Amino acid sequence: MNCKSRLTLALLVAQLSTGTAFAQPETGETPATGNAASNAVTSGSLAERHDGIGRTLEDFFLASLDYSPRLQIAAERMNIGEAQREAVNGQLLPQVNANASISGNRQQQAIGTNEYHGQRMSLQIQQILFDWGTFKRRSQAYHQENQYEAEYYAELAALLAEVSILYLDVLQAQDALNSSQSELDAVSTQLQQIERMHDMQLVQITDLYEAQARKSAVEAEQVLLQSELTLAKEALRAASGLALGDLYTLGDEAELPPIDGTLEEWIQRARENNHVIQSRRLAVNMADDRISEQRGRYMPQVSLVLQQQRSDLGFDNTGIDRTDTGYVGLNVSVPLFAGGSNRAAVKEAVSQHSIAQHELRQTNLDVEDQTRNAYLRLQAAERQVVAAESLLESRRISTQARQRGFELGTVTSVDVLDAVRDEFIAERDLQQVRYDYLRLSLQLQRDAGTLDAEDLVDISERLEDPDLTQQSG
Repeated sequence: MNCKSRLTLALLVAQLSTGTAFAQPETGETPATGNAASNAVTSGSLAERHDGIGRTLEDFFLASLDYSPRLQIAAERMNIGEAQREAVNGQLLPQVNANASISGNRQQQAIGTNEYHGQRMSLQIQQILFDWGTFKRRSQAYHQENQYEAEYYAELAALLAEVSILYLDVLQAQDALNSSQSELDAVSTQLQQIERMHDMQLVQITDLYEAQARKSAVEAEQVLLQSELTLAKEALRAASGLALGDLYTLGDEAELPPIDGTLEEWIQRARENNHVIQSRRLAVNMADDRISEQRGRYMPQVSLVLQQQRSDLGFDNTGIDRTDTGYVGLNVSVPLFAGGSNRAAVKEAVSQHSIAQHELRQTNLDVEDQTRNAYLRLQAAERQVVAAESLLESRRISTQARQRGFELGTVTSVDVLDAVRDEFIAERDLQQVRYDYLRLSLQLQRDAGTLDAEDLVDISERLEDPDLTQQSG
């Protein structure tokens, strides 16, 4: 991956772990993790980066940012949160209203009828001085905006992991098919050798039948592997909207990223950084503010009113000389009795707060369980890779030895075919555990909330350009 591509990717994804602070309320609320409004990726810029065909992991992830409806929905929710915050802030600013009326009036009296025109104009400014419910709604709006951002970044991290895993699924399916083709070539070569030896009556007909059956079995397996490859490609295309070109591949000598940290450290990272947990925490904060808002119904509301009026109409629209009237007032509203609705609203808010706390606890338990499972499975996969590498080396030596023994007449052709089969099974098993290791690594970092651009770049750097590989070969 070139430096320009790496920098572009880092700029687009770095907010997963190093984004700027969330929007903060004036009351000093605790920030969350990112400013999505400033980091949102426009569809036009991404569309210019590909021509509808993807090859690298970066290609598919960048395309999926545009293509994913879930991510676009999360982005629109952020816009809603920002609009709601601005709306509730606006309620605490001065409210200015102007009124004007022109009327035609006809007044009948004992002495006769009087017809005249009248005008009435006024300008009123009202400023909230104390309204506990509005104050708490503003605090909720900040928490809501931050929650939408946390949900956006949770979706972004999930998308990053999903696309990366789908990309690895295609690579594994392709490697398995290539391995099966190599096995078919080896079995075909062995079959040709057995046919020649059978023509010279050096082997039994049963050996020839067994070799033919083995070849048919490998061909049948190839059909299944080709189907799995097609399905894996379709899944990646469905997630990104890109057609698949020649994908970068994971070489046999590519080193796998090491496990960094203990199980306890990863669980602690998940508690602190997981975006879903952050979203649930903000939901608890919102529910707490909602209780306070409902209790504010018992408190007085105070507002300052300034009004200037000009009119030539008096009471009952009677005509008078034009007068200018200025008014400065302090409006105080004290709730006395609401039929029990205030108490019911507080009770409802308390129950909602309890639900939010239980949801947070459940999310913590789920995330900790997912993180623990991913870490332990990753540790097991690390040991499996070492064991699978050793097994494959042993199988290859065994195949060579049996082939030599067959040529010397000390082993049968069935023994050679068994060795070839076992060798390629071991090869595909090694491929499986290597890809499992990478997938589990992505899942662990996603659950811990630490998945970022460096992790994607790290995987990309372990992949090889197939064109360069063929040239060097």
